Amino acid sequence: MTRGSPFADATPAGTRFSTEGVRNEAATTVLGTDASARYPLPAMAVRIFISVDMEGIGGITTIRQTTRGTDDYEWARRIMTDEASAAVAGAADAGALEIVVSDAHGSMGNLLPQELDPRAELVQGSPKLPWSMLTGIEEGFTGCVFLGYHAGAGTASAILDHTFTGWFADILVNGQAWNETHLNAALAGTFGVPVLFVSGDDGCCAQAAERLPWVKTFSTKAGFSAMAGRSKSPKTVQEATRRMVADAVRHADRAEVWTPEGPFTVEAHLASSALGDMLSIAPGTERTGARSVSYDAPNVRTMYRMLLTWVNLGHRVGPKTPVE
Repeated sequence: MTRGSPFADATPAGTRFSTEGVRNEAATTVLGTDASARYPLPAMAVRIFISVDMEGIGGITTIRQTTRGTDDYEWARRIMTDEASAAVAGAADAGALEIVVSDAHGSMGNLLPQELDPRAELVQGSPKLPWSMLTGIEEGFTGCVFLGYHAGAGTASAILDHTFTGWFADILVNGQAWNETHLNAALAGTFGVPVLFVSGDDGCCAQAAERLPWVKTFSTKAGFSAMAGRSKSPKTVQEATRRMVADAVRHADRAEVWTPEGPFTVEAHLASSALGDMLSIAPGTERTGARSVSYDAPNVRTMYRMLLTWVNLGHRVGPKTPVE
């Protein structure tokens, strides 16, 4: 049985959620008689989805730290898990009674289940169908959190910048560069789910604020280049994450669902002509150059599915990249 969002049927996409004037009976029952003042949304309705990437996690800066099999990866996945647990704790502090965490880096099997805050359920594995980094969002949630995200491909002075894969040189939607934050926010919007909080490096936060100005952001690090930067302490990041996620969830009724208007032309600039050969096999894909393809999509979900199709086709001929 699929559980729908408490807002999905009552609130048109693209509008602000509001629960003003609604009695908070569930919160009073579960959390005590003063819960209505502390939690603007009914506690029983608060369901939070947390998508966790790795490159933007506090303390992570190098490719070795994000790549399975290196001596740095094991401790890096632990601080990734600790930061995810901090976000779970923050959501719980704000009254969320159901929290789902999606492992959204590389093979999507990085978070350590035995060390993750047990109040969350964990989505892992690859390929995660049908929505990759956001698989499960379709069940309906009060809001979502993007943790440890990074800037889009081709961003100067942004740590480990890329969009979905290192061999996408750029992803353009209707002529404008979109990164993973934008693509995932638009996808979440099709299910009536607003983005509440985004964390990552300076470049990631700036790009999030560009199209989602109402979203709370937290910069975990500043890039000197694609491969070097200055990071806040993981403990500092975890403490701030818990506090800021709690605040974002408490004010989820003020969040906006991002629903950009279609149709959409999505164009991928690629690292090689071999990728152009392979990706142009996908029905509807137009070869626009030796190293570029495009696709006309009527809506966000169709566009997103084509991007995932390109990624999976490209893995057959594309270079092995350390960022995904």
